[in-house]
Amino acid sequence: MTGAILPGATIGVLGSGQLGRMLALAARRMGYRVHTLSPECDTPTGQVADREVTAPYGDLDAVRDFARHADVVTFEFENVPAEVAAVAADWTPVRPAGHVLHTTQNRIREKTFLANAGLPVAPFAPVLTLEELRAGLVTLGCPTVLKTAESGYDGQGQIRIAAPEMAAAAWEAIAGRPAILERVVDFEREISVVAARGVDGALADYGVIDNTHRDHILDVSCAPAGVSPGVAREAGRLARAVLGELQVVGVLCIECFVTPEGRVLVNELAPRPHNSGHFTIEACVTSQFEQQLRAVCGLPLGSTEQLRPAAMANLLGDLWEHGEPDWRALGDFPAVKLHLYGKRSPRPGRKMGHLTALAPTVEDASVIVRAARAALTSGTSRTK
Repeated sequence: MTGAILPGATIGVLGSGQLGRMLALAARRMGYRVHTLSPECDTPTGQVADREVTAPYGDLDAVRDFARHADVVTFEFENVPAEVAAVAADWTPVRPAGHVLHTTQNRIREKTFLANAGLPVAPFAPVLTLEELRAGLVTLGCPTVLKTAESGYDGQGQIRIAAPEMAAAAWEAIAGRPAILERVVDFEREISVVAARGVDGALADYGVIDNTHRDHILDVSCAPAGVSPGVAREAGRLARAVLGELQVVGVLCIECFVTPEGRVLVNELAPRPHNSGHFTIEACVTSQFEQQLRAVCGLPLGSTEQLRPAAMANLLGDLWEHGEPDWRALGDFPAVKLHLYGKRSPRPGRKMGHLTALAPTVEDASVIVRAARAALTSGTSRTK
């Protein structure tokens, strides 16, 4: 472990949401100190960090001072401006590097990178003008999805186009921002693979995860996924190829479509721990957050062995619509673990926490975690 950043050192986290919070909890358990920087205060990460710096990402003097006090800097979401990572890198290692941010925070750059690397993606076309949108519809056909190149998250900034005459309205709906047009994929299921790459180039992944979405937001993830061995091998190969091509040091998730013919297409990249990988906290020898810490600190990657089948269900702000959820109801589900993120203001679609269930089979875990979530607002609960 020559050159490794050892316990007692300080981890700087750019961003301060729930992913940073769970990273900070893993780091504190292993004896590291944690600093976080974001424009907000009393944040999910800040509540458990040693130091919370509140500053706009554009305040580069604050970024420099933040980096000077950290032994390594990482980030917990990819919309931190790449310039911020570049400035921090003048003072301390930034992992993953700024070029990874630059590629993955823009859909045009991301899809172009994937296509140029020979990795399978849905047919697409960059769109900078209404004329390019109309030309893309001719080339790709309908239905298609128009997605803003930047700042799209959980389905935001996405317009489905069913017919060419919808082009002008779709362009107006995204306010004429740079975008990417993608042919709609006929898929059988949505999957993801959370993987890691160390400073030494070592690779590890957590296998394939089954994902279901509601209103474009991840709803439930189940692992291991019920896919064929061929699909599992191909998804793992794609994840490792992306990590290698981008020279990532840290954790990265690929989200994929699986077609009825068993073809795996890469949909999106997330260069950090991912919502679908939260099950690893309870179900795996090494969680995705400890793995991120190990990777960015130059430690050997931990075992990704899954100890029991698991399912994770998101808790969105919608659950608070009629008041505080009935947390006592979870007492009837002893195989379920509760994670709340410390966010003060619930609102529809906002990720407030998650539940994880472990069971003898992944099907049982899925049933249990859904029942536990339903019990939070039903006024009744059932023993499991």
